Amino acid sequence: MDAASPTRVTLLDGFRLDVHGVDQCSSSGGLPPGVQRLVAHLCLSGRASRTATAGRLWPDVSECRAHGSLRSALWRLHKAAPGVIEVSGEVLRLAQSVRVDVRELSDWAQRAIASPGDDEIAVPAAALGGDLLPGWYDDWVLFERERLHQLRLHALEATAARLAVHGRHWEALQAAYAAVRAEPLRESAHRTIVRVHLAEGNLVEAARAYELFRCMVESELGVLPTPQMTRLVQGIPPRRCSSAMEAAPTVAVPCRSTMSAVRVL
Repeated sequence: MDAASPTRVTLLDGFRLDVHGVDQCSSSGGLPPGVQRLVAHLCLSGRASRTATAGRLWPDVSECRAHGSLRSALWRLHKAAPGVIEVSGEVLRLAQSVRVDVRELSDWAQRAIASPGDDEIAVPAAALGGDLLPGWYDDWVLFERERLHQLRLHALEATAARLAVHGRHWEALQAAYAAVRAEPLRESAHRTIVRVHLAEGNLVEAARAYELFRCMVESELGVLPTPQMTRLVQGIPPRRCSSAMEAAPTVAVPCRSTMSAVRVL
């Protein structure tokens, strides 16, 4: 594989396999769904046995037919993009040279949560992207989608808090609002927004952010913010807090299926 243009697999916002800068899914003939699912599965699992892979990707057919479908998928993939998958006896693995956006996102998220040095405080574009393989409903995809969703949320909140500590309040708000866009009713993300406003000395905006969240959860869930959230704004003078609450807009909170259309900022 050409090191100047590495093979890359994209799983966020849909499947894409680029080899030497050419998208194999849009090239002549494209990649059959079975081949795409094989590549995606190994991108998420790293390595797996032939038997486990065949059973997971083709669970509704006999073992013999599932193995036949796996052999066909491997042959088609080798023809379209040789070297993407390495086969060693009964073990299948993604080639080490293949880059995967989900792996890069996971690496960043784990570093962000583990409190990296100041020079690493940043939010990559992948952290603001969409869900894992939207429209795919395999059990192994659903599990990984939720795992990655939670990992991204925790990393965004951790990054926002660290940015605020270093006085980078605008960037902190961007990270916190990205978490809100991904999960509009997540209280910890809204608490981060309130804390950033308070750290910047914007008391009215902190109260407004609190009231916006209070209206959302009361309307959608019939509950109030936790005491942990409420305590954040208890020190704001009543007049300012009241004015901010009166100015707070009424919003409709989308469900997870329509979150891609949400724009909080």
